[in-house]
Amino acid sequence: MPGEVIDRPNPQPLPSHIEDHVLSLAVKLERAKLDSSTAKGLQEFRRAANYIAAAMIFLHDNVLLERDLTFDDIKPRLLGHWGTCPGLTLVYSHLNLLATTHDQDIIYVVGPGHGAPAILACLWLEGSLERFYPQYSRTKQGLHNLITRFSTPTGFPSHINAETPGAIHEGGELGYALSVAYGAVMDRPDLVVACIVGDGESETGPTAAAWHAAKYIDPKESGAVIPIVHVNGFKISERTIYGCMDDKEMATLFTGYGYQPRFVEDLDDIDGDLGASMEWALSEIHRIQKAARSGRPIMKPRWPVLILRTPKGWSGPKRVHGEIVEGSFHAHQVPLMAAKKDEEELKQLQEWLLSYKPSELFTKDGDVAEDILKIIPIDDSKKLGQQIDTYGSHEVLKLPDWKTFGAEKGEQASCMKVCGELLDQTFVDNPHSIRVFSPDELVSNKLDAVLKHTGRNFQWDEFSNARGGRVIEILSEHTCQGFMQGYTLTGRTALFPSYESFLGIIHTMMVQYSKFNKMARETTWRKDISSINYIETSTWTRQEHNGFSHQNPSFIGAVLNLKPTAARVYLPPDANTFLSTLAHCLRSRNYVNLMVGSKQPQPVFLSPEEAESHCRAGASVWKFASTDGGLNPDVVLVGIGAELTFEVIEAAAMLRKKAPNLRVRVINVTDLMVLGLEGSHPHALSHDDFDALFTPDKPIHFNYHGYAYELKGLLFGRPNLHRITIEAYDEEGSTTTPLDMMLRNRVSRWHVVDAALKGAAVGNEKVRVDMHELRSNNSHELKKARDYIMATGKDPDDAYDTPDFGNGKECT
Repeated sequence: MPGEVIDRPNPQPLPSHIEDHVLSLAVKLERAKLDSSTAKGLQEFRRAANYIAAAMIFLHDNVLLERDLTFDDIKPRLLGHWGTCPGLTLVYSHLNLLATTHDQDIIYVVGPGHGAPAILACLWLEGSLERFYPQYSRTKQGLHNLITRFSTPTGFPSHINAETPGAIHEGGELGYALSVAYGAVMDRPDLVVACIVGDGESETGPTAAAWHAAKYIDPKESGAVIPIVHVNGFKISERTIYGCMDDKEMATLFTGYGYQPRFVEDLDDIDGDLGASMEWALSEIHRIQKAARSGRPIMKPRWPVLILRTPKGWSGPKRVHGEIVEGSFHAHQVPLMAAKKDEEELKQLQEWLLSYKPSELFTKDGDVAEDILKIIPIDDSKKLGQQIDTYGSHEVLKLPDWKTFGAEKGEQASCMKVCGELLDQTFVDNPHSIRVFSPDELVSNKLDAVLKHTGRNFQWDEFSNARGGRVIEILSEHTCQGFMQGYTLTGRTALFPSYESFLGIIHTMMVQYSKFNKMARETTWRKDISSINYIETSTWTRQEHNGFSHQNPSFIGAVLNLKPTAARVYLPPDANTFLSTLAHCLRSRNYVNLMVGSKQPQPVFLSPEEAESHCRAGASVWKFASTDGGLNPDVVLVGIGAELTFEVIEAAAMLRKKAPNLRVRVINVTDLMVLGLEGSHPHALSHDDFDALFTPDKPIHFNYHGYAYELKGLLFGRPNLHRITIEAYDEEGSTTTPLDMMLRNRVSRWHVVDAALKGAAVGNEKVRVDMHELRSNNSHELKKARDYIMATGKDPDDAYDTPDFGNGKECT
């Protein structure tokens, strides 16, 4: 059957059955008439921006239409999205006016990132493009460069990205603009972020959760967001949900979210309507902030939200070949796709562009008309494209010496508990430049020491309201990630601890961020920022209360797939190595740091000094567990991950008793990236260093926390791979004991012993002659352990005692 047929432009939503009195929830305003100069400036700014945006999609030459268009003037590939552009330029013009009138710092976060032509046009008009890219000067040649190079290899891409001045949000995957905006205003008391959210993006789960973000904004210490819901009614080829909701439905929805909704929909006087609404929104923000900052905070303040209803593709072609374009989904991308070969479409394109009257908007040398300049801030620092917080305001953390929080070598300690102590002091020393964003798992993850001197920052909770807490917990990983991105990209440092299995929820969001950061590093003007930092704990190895659903280490692979300039994956084996790693990550810049560790007490194998040296190397021989300090081994056993390393250590102790003729070298890898082929990553071991550590030719067995294919990918290209065996998480699990999880996934101490026996037998005749008997006895012990667990529902009492290597000392 045919697709949806739109029989009229900009169709309105059908009336709901909600009673009319709910319309009183929507804010009504008395509109002051804009003075003629301001009104003219707004209109001309918008006409100029819309002209440039449309020209960027189509024109290869003749950018000011100084003659009739020909097919040669049209780009060979028409790429871009027109439909959202008029709404974006409308808002931009009024944000300029707001910044000019109130000397207000404003960042513009654009959810419809495919509307890059609109934003780039506005940035050119205000001179911000020229500030960072001299080739886009506010001249005829600069405008030619901008228009003709758009969506080509030598110009700006079709979506907003880090190359776009003023941007702190990668405009590709939808759903994250709102949470990024709220993260940006935290601890920035004078900042306003205007965030435009398209009605298509509003259908995403992350956006639905992010509407609650205002409940985590303390108006005493933080700035504010002006959310602008742009309801143009259509997605790529269908109407939107919000586009089919009437004002009563929208008013009740946003009132329930905790906002004061204001509808902006007077198309006959859109500047008067939006201008008054912007002024009202800013005054409401100042009222709420003044109350909080004078010691009388408003409990559950109702922040403003603007609901902007304008036609999709407004001011563009009304119809093309008889089909409705403006006010329908046909305006979404390129309204005149055949303009390079169809005379009718070429003529229509010329009429469309001339309707903006470019000769009135640009001078002969290509600069902009005087009236447009009146609504653009004179002070460069107030221009939306030159807000310093968007590109150059990194605050360096004051970090305590992590060694003062170190655990005693030989004792048992939880990695998370000791890290909580370090973070607690870091919060004390940096009261306004670091936060933790966590999906309600902080206490479960044993990081609750961070709450010694701070609290949670949930403003709708009477027990945490207005207390300046550094911790935000919301059960939406997407919102946590968005908060972290906005907070980090505006100069601060954030930490995202999570259950291991659920970090995968924000996999693609993390990838989008890393793309933004990659391009940021390639600009000359964006300064360094703190790394984004993930702590992955409550891992598959120790799911005390949960089961198979909570066993998923796949986020490791997600980070490994990033560019080597960004990816950092650490699996510290004990408390002191985790402390060292955390301190390093908090100091680092521009990376995506993933730290994987245990929250349960584990043996502390290394002193703080030894841990620091080990972490600096990324991998080292653990001589205390090796035969003769690791000299002349028959086999190399490698542990990667806290519990997996413990099983290797336990296996080494067992082998010392059961197979005294077997010589073993035990290695721990804490920095996963050292395993990559030489030159593949800045941390990758050279061939010589790899052979020195792992030997050039001896069998190597890896006991790895993640998926085996990850190690195979890292090791690919190393010589003599036939000597390597790998056991790793194998998608086996349940609600069961820690040791049973090792058994089910073939990474237990007995499996390591078996791999060691088979490997050592290749070159050691004494081991080979006894191998069958040794392996049979080992299998018998494995079965006994499994039977015991099945019979009792618990692990043997001595299963996690610190291994004894037969010299009367434990791990020394």
